[in-house]
Amino acid sequence: MDTDGPAQDLVADVFARDCTSRAAFEDVTSKWASLVLVALGEGSFRFNALRRKVDGVSEKMLSQTLQTLERDGLVLRDVVTAIPPRVEYELTALGAAVAERLRDLADLLEASASQVETARRDYAGR
Repeated sequence: MDTDGPAQDLVADVFARDCTSRAAFEDVTSKWASLVLVALGEGSFRFNALRRKVDGVSEKMLSQTLQTLERDGLVLRDVVTAIPPRVEYELTALGAAVAERLRDLADLLEASASQVETARRDYAGR
């Protein structure tokens, strides 16, 4: 028996079907979650402001996405006791680290939009 490394069941492997990291990866890389994380990387938002920022997301989908990200420890939901009461969403430290990497990806894709358009035209022309 090899005792030099961690037990195999303790090793996170995003390629393993039942690994927590894979489930979190799937959550983070959903279309809406990625956009929500990038938006929250700019600061905290109230629900409707976040919905306006992430153009096209329905109220139901945004609510489900925020719940998933909160469950995974990426987003904090803060109920502010004021009149009227309000709810704000912000990133946890882990959420900020993930959002930073997603922002890098978003920046790369925004800078490459013309290349993508050209590739799409070429593909459609085949």
